[in-house]
Amino acid sequence: MENILFNGWNCVWLANREMELIITRDVGPRIIRCGFLGASNLFAEIPGEQGGQGEAEWKLRGGHRFWIAPESKAGSYEPDNEPCETMEAIPHGVRVRQKAGPVTRMAKQMEITLDPAGNRVDVTHTLINRGAAPVVCAPWALSVMGLSGQSILPLPTRISHTDRLLPNQNWSLWGYTDLTDPRWTIGSRYLFFRQDPERGPSKLGLAHREKWAAYQREDFLFVKYFEWQEGASYPDGDCNYETFANEQILEMETLGPLTTLQPGGTVSHRETWKLFRNIPRCRSEADVDRLIRPLV
Repeated sequence: MENILFNGWNCVWLANREMELIITRDVGPRIIRCGFLGASNLFAEIPGEQGGQGEAEWKLRGGHRFWIAPESKAGSYEPDNEPCETMEAIPHGVRVRQKAGPVTRMAKQMEITLDPAGNRVDVTHTLINRGAAPVVCAPWALSVMGLSGQSILPLPTRISHTDRLLPNQNWSLWGYTDLTDPRWTIGSRYLFFRQDPERGPSKLGLAHREKWAAYQREDFLFVKYFEWQEGASYPDGDCNYETFANEQILEMETLGPLTTLQPGGTVSHRETWKLFRNIPRCRSEADVDRLIRPLV
């Protein structure tokens, strides 16, 4: 853990022999950079929003952030533009916490660890109810990925209609989503979604039992792992994974189950990230089987 200045913010730097993370002190909590040493940032850095703090309205900024689901204009977009309440070293990482917001009365905490021997990151997101009333909510972790990449989601194994009579998939679509949009490719085994700087908002969510999703940008591969709890209730029509893109970004979003969080209570949601390099961009499902499946 080392203190540095990055994009105008006071930050903490975590690194091993190959990759690095940068976590903001002045706003957030945000992991504002994730990438190989000396290489490009896989996370977006929104122009005009770097280095700022104290704004009255919420800012996208980029990086990896922590929200509260279900989405609402007041609660989800509660500004996180003030310095973090605490930041402390933990083994191989850092624990950072935002003070409770005036609207939600929720404090948000991330525990971030970087494997010293491999390109693996663990991020535990914890909501703490500092208010006086119970709140129905779910932790919501959003990685804001950079321009011109593509996400890849594995789809459930196809099953004969004589072997299973009930559905094994559920998808949620937003009112602005058009599945004829050329950014989407729906295959038999994978779903491809590409960021395009010329195209506006599109979003899809699903109950994602395969528990991983990937993002390719340049020759880098970012893989995110997360859980699905059978029998639990998730936001947005039972979605534990959602993806959104517009002209600036593509978001990889994971969600924990809905819970009734009592005053003083906590709920946590964990992601694991792995980073790879020299992976050619996949153009087909066969490419994914050959290039990505052996890694995940």
